[in-house]
Amino acid sequence: MAPESRAEYFRRRRETIGQLNVAVSKERLSALEEKLKNQGKTKTQWVNEKIDEELSPEK
Repeated sequence: MAPESRAEYFRRRRETIGQLNVAVSKERLSALEEKLKNQGKTKTQWVNEKIDEELSPEK
């Protein structure tokens, strides 16, 4: 990928993708990662599911 196209790719990506960074204890993070590994999910998938739950109309 040429540097210009790479720069353009990341420029467009920043327009559509946001980041969420949180600080948690290493123990809690390890426990979460292990649980997600057992479920076959990535942290991104899990966070997106939780966001969808929070944004969906209450049942």
